[in-house]
Amino acid sequence: MPDHTIPSPTETAAGSPGSTEAGAPATRRYVETKAPRGVYVRVFIYVVATHVLLAMMSLVVLMAKSK
Repeated sequence: MPDHTIPSPTETAAGSPGSTEAGAPATRRYVETKAPRGVYVRVFIYVVATHVLLAMMSLVVLMAKSK
């Protein structure tokens, strides 16, 4: 269920002067104002994993050069 919704400007809310149904809930349209939190978590994991991989590769190269 979306967290950020605003009323649709083309449809009237229940109980307003232009409404035909008195008890119907207002129809809302989803508007995304910011990225979902999961995107930030995935990017953070990818960045950390990339840094760890590069550090391990550098360590392997240093060990190979020292022999």
